[in-house]
Amino acid sequence: MNRPPTRAWVYAGALAALVVALDQVAKAIIEDRLVPGEDVDVVGPVGLTLSHNKGVAFGLAGGGGVLLLAFTLGALALIVYLFAREPRRPGMWVAVGLLAGGAIGNLTDRIRAGAVTDFIAVGSWPPFNVADVAITLGVAVLAWSYLRETET
Repeated sequence: MNRPPTRAWVYAGALAALVVALDQVAKAIIEDRLVPGEDVDVVGPVGLTLSHNKGVAFGLAGGGGVLLLAFTLGALALIVYLFAREPRRPGMWVAVGLLAGGAIGNLTDRIRAGAVTDFIAVGSWPPFNVADVAITLGVAVLAWSYLRETET
């Protein structure tokens, strides 16, 4: 059953807003309770550690603020373009909501503080945040949506 495009845009927007809210609240709590570099064990290999990423992604260096802003806005434009072309594609509103929410969450940090607040630590992987998880899940849902078509 295909939903009307307007409903899909509303769902995507609501999911994006939820992601941004969860991301910003989680970051505010971590900023309030941890000092940079402090490690807190949670369960198994998962822990919390406050860090501020001025780099591109996953702690990688490079890219000035203007370049990162341009890249983020370009990625958001691409997401909106894809969604506008195929709003009825199964899972598309979920992918768009997760991707847009994650991008906006991290962009908010860059504008507000000049760096992205990361705090989820898993093993030796660089710290990440709720927005990063949403972006990763959004890419997975987007890939699933397009790959699903080729399987039928």
